[in-house]
Amino acid sequence: MKARVFVTLRSGILDPQGKAIEGALKSLQIDGVKSVRQGKLFDVEIETLDPAAAKALLQQACQKLLANQVVEDFEVEIS
Repeated sequence: MKARVFVTLRSGILDPQGKAIEGALKSLQIDGVKSVRQGKLFDVEIETLDPAAAKALLQQACQKLLANQVVEDFEVEIS
């Protein structure tokens, strides 16, 4: 089974890398971008056919390693 995990900074947390990307886009004259927030994407293959078990496993992985829950949120998508 395949899954995607999206990890993003919580709203209200400063995102210096997003600001740098935003500035770079402006310097490249790419207009119309109001703001940028960057995050992480993990494509994961799971050894189960049970979507609930896969989601539970990935939530545990996020809580222990993939996301810093003090400043980041995560979302798990099972496909």
